[in-house]
Amino acid sequence: MKPHALMLGAGLALASAAHASDHRTPAPEDARAYIISPSDGETVSNPVTIVFGLEGMGIAPAGTEAENTGHHHLLINTELDSVDLDANLPATDQIVHFGGGQTQVTTELPTGEHRLQLLLGDANHVPHDPPVTSDPVTITVE
Repeated sequence: MKPHALMLGAGLALASAAHASDHRTPAPEDARAYIISPSDGETVSNPVTIVFGLEGMGIAPAGTEAENTGHHHLLINTELDSVDLDANLPATDQIVHFGGGQTQVTTELPTGEHRLQLLLGDANHVPHDPPVTSDPVTITVE
């Protein structure tokens, strides 16, 4: 499955056109997302399975307002500092939404090097405060 196809798959919530609220949803200071696999520096072949992890919070589908929960967004070849943390995350080929509460994806990535990073969003696809992110992982697809 191509990354842009992930945004349109059954059960995936897309970013709403609604504006972000005046404040971001709080997250515990020790919460963190992480990529379980593939590991940083790994060489993989298609299809690539990316497994997401989360500590200090729980997963809930988009639209679910529950304390200390959120859902994953996968940044592909996108630097975190280029993302507006005060707004709804857009659904693009580089910011893939997992609004159904998914914790992994198997997808096709073009041959070459790719930077992957997770960013948790709240019920409305807005990053938490502080943002809950993973360390970036760089992989090479053969």
